[in-house]
Amino acid sequence: MSDAAAPEPAKRPARYFARPVLAVAPMMDWTDRHCRFLHRQLTKRALLYTEMVVADAVIHGPRKRLLGFDAVEHPVALQLGGSEPAKLALAARIGADFGYDEINLNVGCPSDRVQSGTFGACLMRTPQLVAECVAAMKAAVAMPVTVKCRIGVDEQDPEQALDALADAVLDAGADALWVHARKAWLQGLSPKENREIPPLDYDRVHRLKRRLADRFVGINGGIATAADAVRQLECVDGVMLGRAAYHNPAILAETDAAIFGGACMVEWPAVIEAMQAHAARHIATGGRLAHVTRHMTGLFHGLPGARRFRQVLSTDATRPGAGPEVIARAYAAVVQPELGEAA
Repeated sequence: MSDAAAPEPAKRPARYFARPVLAVAPMMDWTDRHCRFLHRQLTKRALLYTEMVVADAVIHGPRKRLLGFDAVEHPVALQLGGSEPAKLALAARIGADFGYDEINLNVGCPSDRVQSGTFGACLMRTPQLVAECVAAMKAAVAMPVTVKCRIGVDEQDPEQALDALADAVLDAGADALWVHARKAWLQGLSPKENREIPPLDYDRVHRLKRRLADRFVGINGGIATAADAVRQLECVDGVMLGRAAYHNPAILAETDAAIFGGACMVEWPAVIEAMQAHAARHIATGGRLAHVTRHMTGLFHGLPGARRFRQVLSTDATRPGAGPEVIARAYAAVVQPELGEAA
């Protein structure tokens, strides 16, 4: 891709999205468009992230299937995986054409498949290459370009590794750095174990923010409650919820209210109605109900009837010809005297 082919980037604001930022982390096999549609019913303010999409897939693959999303999802960010600046720039431009609000580069995923492609967490070892990728993406799009990383990998000293990565990408023009506050161990731990076994080191991220007082630094990893999120915002600019938001989506409403103010209310009938309509549209285009409902099983976490709700969705929604009425049937199993409030 020649420099002449890149559009002239618009003048960017001096600051990333207005602080504080609440975000839902990119999670492989989880944060697809159906998951994000559900999450948007529960939070009006959170920045939603796609699953990581490899740059080559964006360039050569079925773009509508990989990148399509509902306008209700805004603000929504596209996370890219890759290590070749030209390809990432082209993929970022394609993402911009689809209407995403941010392009994010994955420098944190520890899976074997990602390592074999020389991107993800292994890029922590090559901060200058990451900087080149960021610079190329910034030249290609007129929107925030951000990076999500770990505090280090394997034997790296997190003090040196995180500073080196942060300084390189911010000097290259990155608008924000999101840090998963754990190391990634590329040998000996599975991706699941890498989300749980390496100890959290929030203080390391807080020290980075203190050093980079005028730059956006957000934190991810182990933030399980609204109270956790509020405490983190005393030290950083943004908080990113991961598994907690997936397994108990109603926490998004609670966290939204705790950070931005207002009552913590979930209008459950409206949520269910929206998900039925979304499922109907998906089925009409050849999709299956289970593609939507697999993300909904945690909706009534902790409420009477939640187990039955999960059972109905897990069994009936997978049957041939299952339609949106299954969602209503599952909802009817939940005891509802206090469903005006978020679980």
